[in-house]
Amino acid sequence: MEVYIPSFRHEDSDLERGYTVFKIEVLMNGRKHFVEKRYSEFHALHKKLKKCIKTPEIPSKHVRNWVPKVLEQRRQGLETYLQAVILENEELPKLFLDFLNVRHLPSLPKAESCGSFDETESEESSKLQRPAT
Repeated sequence: MEVYIPSFRHEDSDLERGYTVFKIEVLMNGRKHFVEKRYSEFHALHKKLKKCIKTPEIPSKHVRNWVPKVLEQRRQGLETYLQAVILENEELPKLFLDFLNVRHLPSLPKAESCGSFDETESEESSKLQRPAT
């Protein structure tokens, strides 16, 4: 599996201060798909991963100013973070695969012990994937 963060964009919101969305490119088994995540979602993933695997450092949550240069550094840091998780772990936790919207492989022993990134979403999708009896 390979992951890259080729771009990011700023989203304006009426309910909160604007935020940045990072576009993640996931290459697996010759297939490519994209998923978009906010920094807060990366941070939540990191907190959960720390409980079950050795994790690399994640870029700081607090940034003084949101100039393009700082955002580019954060983009690079998050890309390096995802790549390091993949390189440093033989078996990727289910919650990491959920985060990247990757279909789960049949046997990932470590994956089950970690839970999932979004329990309710993964439960619903597994119900949809089960054949009717």
